[in-house]
Amino acid sequence: MVHDFHTHSIHSDGVLTVAELVRRAETRGIKVLGITDHVDPSNLTEVISGVAKACRALREHVGILAVPGVEITHAPPDLIADLIAESRGRGCPLVVVHGETPVEPVKPGTNRAAILGGADILAHPGLITDEDVALAREKGTYLELSGRRGHCLANGHVAARARAAGVPLVVSSDAHMPEDILDAESWTMVALGAGLDRADVERIVADSARLAASLELQIRNQS
Repeated sequence: MVHDFHTHSIHSDGVLTVAELVRRAETRGIKVLGITDHVDPSNLTEVISGVAKACRALREHVGILAVPGVEITHAPPDLIADLIAESRGRGCPLVVVHGETPVEPVKPGTNRAAILGGADILAHPGLITDEDVALAREKGTYLELSGRRGHCLANGHVAARARAAGVPLVVSSDAHMPEDILDAESWTMVALGAGLDRADVERIVADSARLAASLELQIRNQS
């Protein structure tokens, strides 16, 4: 079963409506889809409301669990914990933080702030330190292997550190366009290309299923 917890719609810089993103993901075999548009203090409320409304409307009509979420992006580290808390307070089940990717000027300290703040997933965390990897294990934050060009450059580093420390991983597309959406084969290749083996892939599948079950329970409890 393929889970993709990190995608974007027209509510930020994606090109697809939520409905089309969900439909295209469904045809690729994805069973759980996180729609995690970029937010900061300027648009957090509107994005959570719009994506959640779309996901609720689609829920009975699609064969996929569409999970409303956010990706807190380029926020100063000192604001991240408050933004995570605000997202939770507004009923957002899935909180991703845009990590210290090697291809964007993300402020140092973002990775640690995301983990300490209780993010579900630290996206494309770049050359994450061993100290922050250990902290992710302690706090239960998943680290992401990214299918997106540029962000994926540090996947091997992330995979090796996470495997050594026993930190759960997810594979995500960070899809912005239709061609970005991963099918099962390309999803698996992201993990294998990061230097993992088939047993590691199975662990990612199992860890992703646990996260998906937690998100589904939250959504049911909100209904």
